[in-house]
Amino acid sequence: MSRKDSRAAMAEGELDTVAFLKLADKFIDLANHENRRVNATQLHLALLYASTRYSAFVGKSILEIDEHEPFVEKMTAEYQDMLRQHLADESLD
Repeated sequence: MSRKDSRAAMAEGELDTVAFLKLADKFIDLANHENRRVNATQLHLALLYASTRYSAFVGKSILEIDEHEPFVEKMTAEYQDMLRQHLADESLD
């Protein structure tokens, strides 16, 4: 994707792969910072809670879903796929 295309996509609220990963890294950096004073397992649960809370907000207020269960199934499947990919990532060892 060209810079021009990337800027146009971002103007419409879309992220290219590089911008998406940079945004995710900001959350990881915040978690690493907080891990200096918060136990990793508690931090993990707080991030999971925040993610589900924000996903519920997006589903209800932005996407205006009528049927909750298909949305829950979709989000659960995406989480499982991402978790499996990261667990298989040897760089996390």
